[in-house]
Amino acid sequence: MSGGLLVAGTTSDAGKSVLTAGICRWLHRQGVKVAPFKAQNMSNNSAVVVGADGRGGEIGRAQAMQAAACGLPPDLRFNPVLLKPGSDHASQVVLLGEAVDTVTAGNYRELRPRLAGTAFAALAELREAYDVVICEGAGSPAEINLRAGDYVNMGLARHAGLPAIVVGDIDRGGVFASMFGTVALLDPADQALIAGFVINKFRGDLGLLQPGLDMLTRATGRPTYGVLPWELDLWLDAEDSLAYGRVLGRPGAPHGTDWLDVAVVRLPRISNATDVEALATEPGVRVRLTVEPAELAAADLVVLPGSKSTVADLAWLRETGLADAVLTHTAAGKPLLGICGGFQMLAQAIHDPVESRRGSVPGLGLLPIEITFDPRKTVRQSTGTVGDVPVRGYEIHHGYVSAADPALPPLLRHTDGSAEGALLGAVHGTHWHGAFESDGFRRRFLTEVARLAGRTGFRVAPDTAFAAARERTLDLLGDLVEEHLDTAALWRLIESGPPASLPFIPPGAPPA
Repeated sequence: MSGGLLVAGTTSDAGKSVLTAGICRWLHRQGVKVAPFKAQNMSNNSAVVVGADGRGGEIGRAQAMQAAACGLPPDLRFNPVLLKPGSDHASQVVLLGEAVDTVTAGNYRELRPRLAGTAFAALAELREAYDVVICEGAGSPAEINLRAGDYVNMGLARHAGLPAIVVGDIDRGGVFASMFGTVALLDPADQALIAGFVINKFRGDLGLLQPGLDMLTRATGRPTYGVLPWELDLWLDAEDSLAYGRVLGRPGAPHGTDWLDVAVVRLPRISNATDVEALATEPGVRVRLTVEPAELAAADLVVLPGSKSTVADLAWLRETGLADAVLTHTAAGKPLLGICGGFQMLAQAIHDPVESRRGSVPGLGLLPIEITFDPRKTVRQSTGTVGDVPVRGYEIHHGYVSAADPALPPLLRHTDGSAEGALLGAVHGTHWHGAFESDGFRRRFLTEVARLAGRTGFRVAPDTAFAAARERTLDLLGDLVEEHLDTAALWRLIESGPPASLPFIPPGAPPA
């Protein structure tokens, strides 16, 4: 068979990514050869995939998570177009894993045919190779100002003949109006592919919700395939850092007598914020995202995460007073961690003719290094050690260490023995993402952080396994789909497409 389904949403962050992953895990459990797909993702949270030619490439992190739900290694075809915003007006275009251009409102129309063609070809290949492909839309299919060139939502569904379901976040309110309006704003051919709805993040009495579901069915002629409950344990691999709120996850009680408090600066162009999720899986470790200087003062560890716009975000740090708070924190001997762009901010100087094109600017001056940006982008998976502790990670950056004090110790070493990152007193820096998913390295790092912060009662848990935590999340998604959705009806959609008798809901849009 060559079945498929499009998971669309009423809004961004409605639950498309997690529902797609849950359906993938449910099908994988049934022995179905299933793969995920998102034609175009706009996100600075990416994962590194090693292509058939041995080179590293990028896809959206959500698609890497969905691949794991399918029991598959990530594939560049799972997210053929990735747009990485560097400002409010421009995004880097990553096509089948490789950065190829910069897109703006002015040139997007010129690039779009190439992007759409690549996406359609990738989906066709996947449908040849897999029994089922579960596709995730982007934003909302009712963004009617963008419909003419759409190849991610109903444009993809029309091209590939995919049935679609629409998921809405009831926790935000207005879910019935959003679902009805999504259908009613589509043209007749698009409406004919919208088969029904899924409610996400419901908490309360389902009996009180049921009359609304019945009315929605009468108003649209389409069923609701199920209601997914609010689930606090679904926080790993969030597509957007804003989805985290303030505290990540539900930190378990400490093994010792002390907690560790970790403050992560939520940069405007934060990238791969998922790096700190592994820290948040540890008992006794509270991890929160913040833009408040006062919260840095109270933290044991401050983290400057990755950034798609290192120089611009560094300027923002200074404008907001956060840079002063970071310097005060380190002056007190308390630990600081910079990851990728955050590491680059710690330098004496940053020379950037590529990303910001601002030339040379002063860094925070916390490490005796200089950073230079190169047009060639480093995208690779990496392995190394800290002492005898193995570490795995991945790199995605234009900037590199172009000058350093030869006496500066590295944070870790690549497998070939070359230095990576820097360690100077309580200041830690690395270009590696994902390093804290290595359990031994994470425990060693947190133990050192506790020592530097004076948290003598903190004890790292001996048995926390990040990979197992991620698998539990994927299994939970599969459980939610099996328990709360009409999986028999979903299977009919995947196998046979949308029902032929779906009614048109006026007013509709003019045909695209």
